[in-house]
Amino acid sequence: MSFERFIAQRFLPKDRNSYSGPLVNIATFSIALGVLVMVMAVSILRGFQAEIRQKVVGFGSHIVVTTYSTGNAYEQTPISTERPEVGRILGTPGVRHLNFFASKGGMVKTEDQIHGIIFKGVDQGYDSTFFASNLVEGRLFAFPQDRASNEIILSKTVANKLHLSLGDKVRTYFWQGDSPRARAFEVCGIYNTDLSEFDEHYVVGDLRQVQRLNDWDSTQVDGYELLVDDFGRLDQVASAVIGQLGYDLTMATIVEQNPALFSWLDLLDSNIVLIIAIMMLVCTVSIVSALLIMIFEKTSTIGVLKALGTTNAGIRKIFLIKSASIIGKGILLGDALAWLLAWLQHRFSIVRLDSASYSMDTVPVDLNGWIFLTISAGTLFVCLLALLLPTAYISRIEPAKTIKFD
Repeated sequence: MSFERFIAQRFLPKDRNSYSGPLVNIATFSIALGVLVMVMAVSILRGFQAEIRQKVVGFGSHIVVTTYSTGNAYEQTPISTERPEVGRILGTPGVRHLNFFASKGGMVKTEDQIHGIIFKGVDQGYDSTFFASNLVEGRLFAFPQDRASNEIILSKTVANKLHLSLGDKVRTYFWQGDSPRARAFEVCGIYNTDLSEFDEHYVVGDLRQVQRLNDWDSTQVDGYELLVDDFGRLDQVASAVIGQLGYDLTMATIVEQNPALFSWLDLLDSNIVLIIAIMMLVCTVSIVSALLIMIFEKTSTIGVLKALGTTNAGIRKIFLIKSASIIGKGILLGDALAWLLAWLQHRFSIVRLDSASYSMDTVPVDLNGWIFLTISAGTLFVCLLALLLPTAYISRIEPAKTIKFD
């Protein structure tokens, strides 16, 4: 054990007449509170961003490849599923899944209600994880081999608005050219994502229904939907995918399709930065105050150490070691409390939200160890950096005056 660490461990005895003891406790709890607030703020905001992003991607995937079209947004020029680009796209690093889709605008008519919808047709290769996890009633539709399925899933919002329930027949009308086409579907599942912008319109069913409505053959679709391994690398994967496409194809990422929504999610990062800055200031002020009181209270001890030959750098190291111990205790306490609160919220959903306002019914929490590690390391570094200035006062203490004073 070094001399500085030995001395640091014997500072601040449990003396009721000591001023620094209570202040050290206050500093410890202040740091713990700061770490707690920072970790919870980042975990909640990151969880909120991830939840919204997951829901938007669930409706539209990460990347959509279609043909160039100047017509109606819901009347796309068809693209073949047998094009050579399909194999090249699947071989692109970062692309984990590809499925075919086709959408058709229409309306659902009941005895007393009419509601506009977007019928999204998917095939057996569709990754149904998103809708399966958000089903509140029923099941996903089946894919019969010999015919197009008449089963659909729709949102709880549409079901409530049109007074529909499982097993009900849904009369739906689509326009093809100048004439309407009617289809009767059966509700086999009801989902709810709390993302009203999508829940109010999307009905999901068999791709073959859209192909029949458009008079397409079994190889014609609106486009390809791609899922990537890592959302953080979306732009890089998109750049690689676009290099695989023919001259008549175009591509759009989910961010490009929903610029306002993702700009809002990015804006939340500024709130995280502001919260961290304020809490870091609280932590540094608390530990600097505690350190200054320790230095003033140990002035005579500093004089004795200097008289015995200890250098200014050695004494500064003693106080930095002691301060690091205080900061470490505060960080560990804050992390422990933050992990407990985050786990309880993640496990039991204690704090609820208004789904109409927040697009989710409970506060989301991102239980990511890197959040705890990054904030803890950052707090320790910033606090120790802030202590370099007050410890410089040690070099101004003269042993002769302090010993003589005693």
